[in-house]
Amino acid sequence: MSKLRLLLDRFTLILVAVVAAATLLPAHGVGAVFFKNLTTAAIALLFFLHGAKLSREAIIAGATHWRLHGVIFIWTFVIFPLIGWALRPVLVPLLGEHLYVGVMYLCVLPGTVQSAIAFTSIGRGNVPAAVCAASASSIIGIVVTPLLLQLLLETDTSALDSSSLLQSIVHIGEQIFLPFVAGHLMRPLVGRWMDGHRTLVRAVDQSSILLVVYTAFSESVIAGLWNQVDPLSLGLLVVTCCVLLAIVLVLNTWSTRKLGFSRADEVTIVFCGSKKSMATGVPMAGVLFSAGAIGPVLLPLMIFHQIQLMVCAVLAQNYQRHAPPEPGHRHAHEKGRLPA
Repeated sequence: MSKLRLLLDRFTLILVAVVAAATLLPAHGVGAVFFKNLTTAAIALLFFLHGAKLSREAIIAGATHWRLHGVIFIWTFVIFPLIGWALRPVLVPLLGEHLYVGVMYLCVLPGTVQSAIAFTSIGRGNVPAAVCAASASSIIGIVVTPLLLQLLLETDTSALDSSSLLQSIVHIGEQIFLPFVAGHLMRPLVGRWMDGHRTLVRAVDQSSILLVVYTAFSESVIAGLWNQVDPLSLGLLVVTCCVLLAIVLVLNTWSTRKLGFSRADEVTIVFCGSKKSMATGVPMAGVLFSAGAIGPVLLPLMIFHQIQLMVCAVLAQNYQRHAPPEPGHRHAHEKGRLPA
C-alpha cells in the first residue's frame, strides 16, 4: 500500500487528470490564448522567485560549473542523437521511414527550458546551473540541430536564417533571463521573506508544470495527435518513445554517478540532459520540413514530450522525497520538537 501511495502521490494524480482534461477538453480559440498567456505569466513568476531566492555566489557557481555543462551538452547533442541513429535498423521496419525521421528529429533537438528548471527545483537540484544549462542548450540547438539533421538525415537546412536565431535568443531572454535578473535585483528587499516562504517556490514550480502540460497537450490534441497515424503505428510509436526515454534516463543517471557528481548536480543533469523541447521543435520543423511531411515528423515529438513530462514529474517527486532537508526546514522541525 505504501508503494502504491509513493507512486500515485497527489501531484502525479493531478498531472494525470490534467492530461485527461486536455484530451477531452483541449483549450482552443480564446481559451488557448488565455492558457498560453497564463502559462507565460506563471513561468515569469517562477523565474522571478528563483532569482530572488538564489544568492550571488550560488548563481556564479552554477554558471561556471563547466564540467556539468559539458556533460549536459554531450548528452543532448551527441549521445541522444547517436542512440536514435543506432536504432535506425530497428525503427524503420517498425515505424516506417516518415515516423523514423520524426524520432531522429526529436533526438537532435535541444532540451527544454522551463520544465527542466522547474523539475530541477522540485527535485532540489542545482537550480542556477539548470538555468544556465537549459537556456544555453536552447540557444545552441538553434544552430546545432539543423546541422545534425543535415548530417544524419541529409536534410536541407539552408532555410534557417540568422533572423530565426536572433528571435529565439530574444524570446528566451524575455521569458527566462529578464524575470530571473529582476528577481535577483530585488533579493535585498524580498530575500528574507523568500527564505521564510520556501514552499511558495515549490507551489509555483508545480503549478507551472501543470499549466505547461495542459497547454502543450491541448495544442497536440488540436493538431490531430490521435488522428495522424493508424492505432497500431501509434501504439508502436508510444512504446518507442517510452523505451527511448528509459534508455536515456538509465544511462544518464548511471554515467552521472560514475563521474562522481553530487546529488544536486545529478538532478540537474538528468532533467536537463534527457528532455527535448517542443517549444523549439515545432517552429523549427516548420522551417526545416515541407508542409506535407511536418505532421509525421512532429508526432513523435508530441508524444515524447507528454511522456517526458509525466515521467520526470514522478522522478522529481522521488528526488524530493529522498533529498536531505534544507537548512530552513531542518531548523523549523527542530524548533518545533517537544522535549523528551
